[in-house]
Amino acid sequence: MTSARVAPSISAKVGGYIALTKPRIIELLLISTVPTMVVAERGLPSVWLMVATVIGGTLSAGGANAINMYVDRDIDALMDRTKGRPLVTGVMTPRAALTFAIAIEALSFGFLWVFVNLISAVLAVSACLFYVFVYTLWLKRTSERNIVIGGAAGAAPVLIGWTAVTGRLDWAPVVLFAVMFYWTPPHFWALAIKYKDDYSRADVPMLPSVAAYATVARKIVAYTVVVVALTVVFGVVAELGAVYHVSAGVLGAAFLWLAVKVQRTESPAMAMRLFTYSITYITLLFGAMAADVLVRFGA
Repeated sequence: MTSARVAPSISAKVGGYIALTKPRIIELLLISTVPTMVVAERGLPSVWLMVATVIGGTLSAGGANAINMYVDRDIDALMDRTKGRPLVTGVMTPRAALTFAIAIEALSFGFLWVFVNLISAVLAVSACLFYVFVYTLWLKRTSERNIVIGGAAGAAPVLIGWTAVTGRLDWAPVVLFAVMFYWTPPHFWALAIKYKDDYSRADVPMLPSVAAYATVARKIVAYTVVVVALTVVFGVVAELGAVYHVSAGVLGAAFLWLAVKVQRTESPAMAMRLFTYSITYITLLFGAMAADVLVRFGA
């Protein structure tokens, strides 16, 4: 005779709903939003505008991530990296998770429309729809280019941050979008090298699980070269100064050096070093953008 299942506590449920939004991914997305706003403003935007954009962006990204977990709950149960997610452990029902996801996504759109502007709200919901329908429902389980194309959703915060300040798009945010777009594959492939068996078990064609290590490493190097080149282009288009350009050069050289080491050593441990550095890289790069503007133009 089996014992009755114990219902999750309130704190477990609250923690589960927070986990649905993938907070660590949201942190990474928001790292790119506020510095972009500083560059667009040529100084510090109003505190309220920054707070409102961050709140709206958090809700939008959280909703998209929660829908992703709802859709992927079957394969999450097969992968060691994701088997502790709330829909796998049964903290809440799939219906409750989907309701929560749609609710905060709708709230995000309304919040951004009212407190920021319509174009930022449209960009946020468009990124969500792209992430759900193009990446999660279509590409993730069918194409080794899943993260290449799907990465566009993660690059959207720079567009949202720029339009929050200016109300329009320009070449600078488009180039910055490209930086994030091309940064995503080497960042994620480096992690996926470690978990390639997970993806194989779940029948997800993430590149490291369907291609030879040498092929993955070569692509990591190629995309890293493009990222570094685009950071230079962005500095020119956005008319940034020495603080940014020197920082971008040093950070980019280290990024490329690690990517080449991943290729030469064929070491999953080195790939994880690259993954860890890629987060540091993008954090410091965006910090350098903001610092450059604040040093030259003041707060």
